[in-house]
Amino acid sequence: MVSIVGVSGSLRRHSFNGGLLRAAAKAVPAGVTLTTASIAGVPLYNADDEAANGIPAAVAALKDAIAAADGVLLVTPEYNNGIPGVFKNAIDWASRPADDTGRVFGGKPVAVIGASPGGFGTLLAQDSWLSVLRTLGTRPWFEGRLLVSRAGAAFDADGNLTDDTVAERLRGFLAGFAAFVERNGQ
Repeated sequence: MVSIVGVSGSLRRHSFNGGLLRAAAKAVPAGVTLTTASIAGVPLYNADDEAANGIPAAVAALKDAIAAADGVLLVTPEYNNGIPGVFKNAIDWASRPADDTGRVFGGKPVAVIGASPGGFGTLLAQDSWLSVLRTLGTRPWFEGRLLVSRAGAAFDADGNLTDDTVAERLRGFLAGFAAFVERNGQ
């Protein structure tokens, strides 16, 4: 059984990326589980707070979920042509303390998908994640790409995926990523 944890980089209740993650959890192939982890409650990173109080509970839960999974699916919005600050902040926290980064991320298969109202999907945000994933020592999957552009037409008002073509592409993407995780997971 392959276990994947999915993390949406949006805090908005009806976000396109939250909906894409929910759709992914339902679209994984047989023999694969996709659970979700949340970045809600992760405070802004401050080394003084870390030194005084340690790792916050929301961060510890995120770290444990990532460490326990065979693979990670990052579902990223794109803000101003890059990674949303709230999402990058959560992953920065998950890499703390530095000597725990290998346990959480080291060699972990990772894939990145995303949805955006714009015409280019989340192309620039996905590309921006690559240097972060390299630094964390992950094993990114490069054989597939899923960019949902003009997401307002692919999701309903509650953030649920309604576009059958995108759903089919998502199933194919997940099958490819799951096979990669199975070949390369820990």
